[in-house]
Amino acid sequence: MNTARPAPELDPEANPASVARAIVLQQLTHSPKSRFQLGQKLAERNIPVDVAEAVLDRFEAVKLIDDAEFATLWVRSRSLHKHLARGALRRELAEKGIDPELAQDALEQIDDDTELQQARELVQRKLRGSIDLGERSERDKYTRRWVAMLARKGFNPSMAYHVVGEVIDEHLSAD
Repeated sequence: MNTARPAPELDPEANPASVARAIVLQQLTHSPKSRFQLGQKLAERNIPVDVAEAVLDRFEAVKLIDDAEFATLWVRSRSLHKHLARGALRRELAEKGIDPELAQDALEQIDDDTELQQARELVQRKLRGSIDLGERSERDKYTRRWVAMLARKGFNPSMAYHVVGEVIDEHLSAD
């Protein structure tokens, strides 16, 4: 005999606010989320908009949802572990529904020097001793590849070309 109670979101008789709270708590247990992301999850589960807004407002009031803190942590983590530049991070925050002003505040923790150093490290990691960058065609090929890699990570093209050129020149002068 199974005495387990069904999850609140599966019970058609359940109070929508209770279901919404359970969904939000479950989502926050896995990882931090923005208010926008949590709102999307509630909409996917057919929680009425007014109930969702009330639950999200309450979670915000008790600081379980804090978009500014979320944005700060997101930028720090993605910059450190994925070496993403401000451009890519700005796009990611926008996708997560973070207000542009909050995003800008969070992005201020990354300065130009940090971004430049990250770009250099990414290119240096790709540099292998077996690559002959003395040949013009090889140098051009790897320049295109590494600039494209930096662009995918959100670095602006002029900085990417500058960094790749510097790293290649350092490599050639070391040989």
